[in-house]
Amino acid sequence: MEPLIKSLDQLYCDSLTSYSRRKTIPVKIGDVIVGGDNPIVVQSMTTVDTMDTEGSIEQSIRMIEAGCELVRITAPSIKEAENLRYIKDGLRKRGYNTPLVADIHFTPNAAEVAARIVEKVRVNPGNYADKKKFEVIEYTDLTYQDELDRIRERFLPLVKICKEHGTAMRIGTNHGSLSDRIMSRYGDTPLGMVESALEFLRICEDENYFDIVISMKSSNTQVMVQAYRLLVEKLDQGGFKPYPLHLGVTEAGEAEDGRIKSAVGIGTLLEDGLGDTVRVSLTEDPEFEAPVAKALIDRYANRAGHAEIKPIQDYPVNPYEHFKRNSEEIYNFGGHNVPRVITDISKIEKISEKEIKAVGHFYLPELDKWKMNDQGCDFVYSGSNPIPFMLPNGMKEIQDSAIWTTGTDQQNKFPLFDLVGFSTTEKYHAEVNFLEINDNQIAEAIVLASGRKDTVLILKTDNKHAMPAMRRALVSLLEAESDIPVIVKVSYPDQSQDETMLYAATDVGGLLIDGLGDGIFISLEKEQEHSREEILEQIKLHNSVGFGVLQAARTRMSKTEYISCPSCGRTLFDLQETTAMIRKRTDHLKGVKIGIMGCIVNGPGEMADADYGYVGSGKGKITLYKGKEVMKRSVPSEKAVDKLIEIIKEDGMWNEPEII
Repeated sequence: MEPLIKSLDQLYCDSLTSYSRRKTIPVKIGDVIVGGDNPIVVQSMTTVDTMDTEGSIEQSIRMIEAGCELVRITAPSIKEAENLRYIKDGLRKRGYNTPLVADIHFTPNAAEVAARIVEKVRVNPGNYADKKKFEVIEYTDLTYQDELDRIRERFLPLVKICKEHGTAMRIGTNHGSLSDRIMSRYGDTPLGMVESALEFLRICEDENYFDIVISMKSSNTQVMVQAYRLLVEKLDQGGFKPYPLHLGVTEAGEAEDGRIKSAVGIGTLLEDGLGDTVRVSLTEDPEFEAPVAKALIDRYANRAGHAEIKPIQDYPVNPYEHFKRNSEEIYNFGGHNVPRVITDISKIEKISEKEIKAVGHFYLPELDKWKMNDQGCDFVYSGSNPIPFMLPNGMKEIQDSAIWTTGTDQQNKFPLFDLVGFSTTEKYHAEVNFLEINDNQIAEAIVLASGRKDTVLILKTDNKHAMPAMRRALVSLLEAESDIPVIVKVSYPDQSQDETMLYAATDVGGLLIDGLGDGIFISLEKEQEHSREEILEQIKLHNSVGFGVLQAARTRMSKTEYISCPSCGRTLFDLQETTAMIRKRTDHLKGVKIGIMGCIVNGPGEMADADYGYVGSGKGKITLYKGKEVMKRSVPSEKAVDKLIEIIKEDGMWNEPEII
């Protein structure tokens, strides 16, 4: 299928180049209003047992003090739903009026109890009225309508209770828990996710109930972004009200991986003005989630009024399916090559073999040889500080053109030109030359590089609306039918490590989601002078983030991916400890995806496209999966990791870790 060309009036956002928030209806949730002209709201979810009243109150307070404006609590049965009253009363007595949200799966009767107590209920249309059996069912229009009538009968009591009590609702579709009915008709697709929500939304609107927030969550960032975009288009086309959106990447994982993956999905949508409330799902204590969500949101507080970007009237990219932009293969860029990582080491003078480990390449002096880990970068940019030793075969050096032109090795090292240098030089590299430009220089670059088979663009911008500015430049290449490979370069002033992860994941990941860009280059150029040790730590971070962004955008799998849920009161084991234990044993399995789910609600469906799954099925009991197929049931938790590794070995996907 070829990419669609979408005109502006068909698109999912107001503008691809000028920042503005999507205008939605306001939804009142206690004292908090989501949508309308109100700021984007931060929320998170407790992880302690809902029946632990004091534990839930204390954890909620920690979350609120960390910046959480809505607190979600699981209610897997009526007894937990009823206990929400005591948690709410305890918080109010402590002086906290933060609205509570009941999280419901499988149990409509619990939802009906909770809706009379808390300010909002979340229902998952994939399992509210359905039990997932992974069956393919043939439906006629008549039998499908019978199913919709059954759902209406099951769902209508909750709608009426919410309407009577002024309780808001989130219709929260999850990619991994689509019902067999939706899967049978629409498949495992963004369209299926959207239709799953719209079926429930139609029932609400028929009852004149509109206090609704909608989410389209997935662990796959491409699917997640496409589903939210498609939802907005379907709401507009179907004459629905413009409901607020709850943004989240489900089961994002922990630490750096979880932050980067969340930012690729959430940040991509925020850039285009979508999103009214955000939850970052990390396999960490929930009070660590709110600051990450706030850091993502705060970038847009002053985004309006950015430097003007030439409008895009017709978008030559299909925003609902992933197609990589066709680009010419130059050296090992573009074409069918994976996106490349260029790491900036230009602020280190006379770098040593030992220090190259910061970019994933390890020199072993006793053997006089090099080893490379899964995050060994493809190129280093040395600027005007050339590397004084022979590099390993897996890495090449880019130098400023003035250094390269006068250097002794003009074959194994490559020049980086600006526009003036590129247009006036008498010497080019025979295989690949790098031309660095700002986004507003794209027209001149197209002319200069046209017809050449030796040029790769390094694209950057000074516009604070960075991702759309670079997207506009890449659209100019598409409009000119130019197939020059493009590396996206970003740089930031001194900031926290979290901010670097989040900003790079948003600015570059948002382009990769749409198939734009042939690599990532995180530059040191805007940072202040620091000690050598501090610069090396920053280089290590940039290198790791570069690979993390490519993996999170599903464009280059360079390490094991862990699809781990953020824990909640349903969780049947210590998720953080278990994830760390599994990671320790398996993090050398490049490209393998392992789902680690605390309970059956978040597995097996919620594991999305995981290759293997580790799912809590009872106290001290684990069910192990290959894909969505159960391989072993009720495995004692102390033996479960060993049994998981046995399954991976039997499947031929195991290799022994190398010691570097």
